[in-house]
Amino acid sequence: MARESWTGRIGFVLAAVGSAVGLGNLWRFPWMTAENGGSAFLVVYLGIVVAVGVPGLLAEFVLGRRSRKSPVGALRDLSGSRNWGHVGLLSVLAGLVLLSFYSVVGGWILRYLVASPTGAYFDAPGAYFDAIAHGPAAAAFHVAFLAATAGVVYGGVRDGIERATTIMMPVVALVLVGMAAWASGLAGAGDAYAFYLAFDVATIRANALDVVLAAAGQALFTLSVGAGTMITYASYVGEDRSLPADATLVAVLNTSLGVLAGLVVFPLLFSTPGVDVATSGPGALFVGVATAFATLPYGELLAAGFFAVVALAALSSSISMLEIVVAYLVDEREIARQRATVGVAAFVLFTGGASAFSPALFGALAGPVVDVVLTTGLLAFVLFAAWVVGGDAVAEFARGTRYATGLGGAWRALVGVVLPPFLLFTLGVGVLDAAGVDATTWQIAIAAVVLAVALVAVVVGRRPETATTHRPPD
Repeated sequence: MARESWTGRIGFVLAAVGSAVGLGNLWRFPWMTAENGGSAFLVVYLGIVVAVGVPGLLAEFVLGRRSRKSPVGALRDLSGSRNWGHVGLLSVLAGLVLLSFYSVVGGWILRYLVASPTGAYFDAPGAYFDAIAHGPAAAAFHVAFLAATAGVVYGGVRDGIERATTIMMPVVALVLVGMAAWASGLAGAGDAYAFYLAFDVATIRANALDVVLAAAGQALFTLSVGAGTMITYASYVGEDRSLPADATLVAVLNTSLGVLAGLVVFPLLFSTPGVDVATSGPGALFVGVATAFATLPYGELLAAGFFAVVALAALSSSISMLEIVVAYLVDEREIARQRATVGVAAFVLFTGGASAFSPALFGALAGPVVDVVLTTGLLAFVLFAAWVVGGDAVAEFARGTRYATGLGGAWRALVGVVLPPFLLFTLGVGVLDAAGVDATTWQIAIAAVVLAVALVAVVVGRRPETATTHRPPD
């Protein structure tokens, strides 16, 4: 079975940006920024994107292009060990977990898009959201959003994913630019910019750990690292080109669109009396912004345009989540793409349906479960790239570039030495907090360093002698 590939660099980059630019930017980013002090969060977030997100993204790009396989096959074939292939199954789990709650939120967006032209939620946005968030209607719109996602993946890499994302991403960017320009003229724009963009040292000092942890979780979520999405997408790269340049471009475009979304959302919130700009969770988008549109001239039209953009961004991300699992079935089980797509969609129809009916299940999947799965997945990928693929990963990093050849060793040290304890620290804080266990920051930090050293020792000590990290023929 011939493996599919992108038609060129633009298709790959826009698909990767589409995976990253989703609700992580348009829903979760404003929410997390508001909860963590606005500009303080933004500054720390940008630093973590550079220090953690881009190197982690490059690790996935390297593994995907080196192996030309989805995560299970990549880890198995590059190591020569079935045990590493079993670790790659985390990506399949991640795809299913993500899509099981994400499609429900996508359904909410479709519901708001349909309701916007009539202003159906304008009279009581909070009550409207509470009524449609869970239950039969939420399940029905979850099915509609999932069907749209499956329809794109069903078409394949070039005719489905690439064709869709090369249309959707420019549309999202252009509409956001237009809405940000319009929002700059709103009455509360000045206060919004001060909250969003002014550098607040006091907030960082007072809440340093909380801000760093929130920023780290957001960076992982919005760059689509840890789930194996970028391994899968990079495996369809059919030519040598600069992976560092592509990863940087993806991160810059993704972050720029996230910041741009804030330039739309916060002026709306600050221009609407009675709206709490620190409203957490989906209320920041589905209640706060909806309330703002209800007070504006031509609010129905503006709301329809805004939720159309959010729907496109959400769809571009959900496509990548489904593709992780479909690619596994195509590569490892030799199941035809169309059959695999229908089968996975049918499975998520039920798991997502359960989330649509159960607020508790939805909250677990959208919060601690996804954070643990993504962090664990990225930890496995960076350890594998640095200590199993090793020098060949550095060679793959340098292929197709003239300007980053000297950075490969530094990148390997960063992903192999610095990132593991950082990821273990963020994972430990989240798990202990969820379990109600008290531990000091220093205790968690020391434990993370010790555990990271132990993991590296185990990975290096058990590196299979039969490991073959060569590239498959083009």
